[in-house]
Amino acid sequence: MTKQMETKRTLVLIAVMLAMFVGAVEATIVSTAMPAIAAELGGFSRYSWIFSSYLLMSTVTVLIYGKLADVFGRKPVFFFGLTIFLIGSILCGFSTSMEMLILFRLIQGFGAGVVMPIATTIVGDIYSTEERAKIQGYLSSVWGISAVSGPVIGGLIVQYMDWKYVFWVNVPLGLLAMAGVFFFLHEPKIERKVSIDIKGAALLMVSLSGLLYWLVEGGQSFERLSGVSFVLLILSISLFSLFIFVEKRAEDPMMPFAIWKNPVIFYANLVSLTTGVILIGVSSYLPTFVTGVMEQPAIIAGFTLTAMSIGWPIASSIAGHLLIRFGTFTVSFAGGLSLVIGSLLFVFMNGSSGPLWAAFSSFFIGVGMGLTSTSFIVTIQGAVRRERRGAATAANMFMRNFGNTVGAAIFGAVLNASLLSIFKKEGLDYTVDNINSLMTMESREKVGVQKLEVLQTALDSSLQWVYLTVLLFAIISLLLILRIPKGRVIQHDDN
Repeated sequence: MTKQMETKRTLVLIAVMLAMFVGAVEATIVSTAMPAIAAELGGFSRYSWIFSSYLLMSTVTVLIYGKLADVFGRKPVFFFGLTIFLIGSILCGFSTSMEMLILFRLIQGFGAGVVMPIATTIVGDIYSTEERAKIQGYLSSVWGISAVSGPVIGGLIVQYMDWKYVFWVNVPLGLLAMAGVFFFLHEPKIERKVSIDIKGAALLMVSLSGLLYWLVEGGQSFERLSGVSFVLLILSISLFSLFIFVEKRAEDPMMPFAIWKNPVIFYANLVSLTTGVILIGVSSYLPTFVTGVMEQPAIIAGFTLTAMSIGWPIASSIAGHLLIRFGTFTVSFAGGLSLVIGSLLFVFMNGSSGPLWAAFSSFFIGVGMGLTSTSFIVTIQGAVRRERRGAATAANMFMRNFGNTVGAAIFGAVLNASLLSIFKKEGLDYTVDNINSLMTMESREKVGVQKLEVLQTALDSSLQWVYLTVLLFAIISLLLILRIPKGRVIQHDDN
């Protein structure tokens, strides 16, 4: 390989890492800023929708972007999605109500579906399996950098500027990433007939949107046991079943189900689903616990999340070296154990535990995510040819995103139901939106001591149910990992 080619690979890698940073920092900054956003815009009962709306659109589009990248090439699809993401980011900053912010997060999520899968696929194209295992350490360092800078930037913005800038900070970084990919990535010409599975794409988007809406809004906009609920659920399942039927007969399917016949890919994708649930449970509600129950400022709440994203790249770097030697099962099993340990620590956390306990628990979750995600991505990309690499990578990302969305719905429902149950049991005429008063120091000062204690106790107890649910999914993840065949990384390179 010539020095010029190696230089271009390095510059492409830097551009891809910058794009991944934009996606990664979005989670840490917004999670840190959410208490301040909720305090200004109100509507704590819609808190989970800020995450769910973004995740819904990024989830239903990720498979489509992955397939389009295989058909039209990585660059044009990457540019289209990232442009939509940046437009959505700009609009989010102009929100004046929770409903408006939810709408703009939908637009942002529509573009966000392209970032992680296509960036990871580009790396899969320009590096071999053995190189990928090592390069994952660099990619995962993005999480460490975003973890350190994201909460700090988010906390400083909330404290000294305005929460709107947590969305606008994405714009210059995204433009730099696009420029790097445009100038330095040169793709091979696609020498095959272009076939777009429009019917499959439409069925996938409609069925998943309906299912995710049922998950998120069930129990709020309509009762779970109601006519609307049953119609929505049956319609979504029917359309998804039709999607599977269509895909099995499509000439060039949006989702090539043949890759799922590989047991390593099958169980890796299932574990990605359950770890996605865990990830959203921790990242969404840990700042709420630290801010509302421990009475810490936003910047401290952000640093507790930093620990998770520092553990992630450290573990990922180690996994890259261990994977070639020991195989997917051993590395992912160690990750599953770490997830269980971190979840147990969260279960035993309370208001007097302090931020260090929260950070330590978060670190173990990060280690588990780093070990599992790295081993799965490297294995999956090594098991398929280039013309299916985009779809295979996107399928894994889809499962994690789907887990994020399902998790946001589950944890939102668990938290709201627990809070309302406690208020009813205590005979208090409170709603979930009363929790808004715990989100900042200024709002807490306006609440009487007795009411403040009642609200904090209720939030503490309710979040314990959230962490018990996180533990349940950590155990399920470990059990699924036990089904992964033992052995070395599957290699199928044709770069």
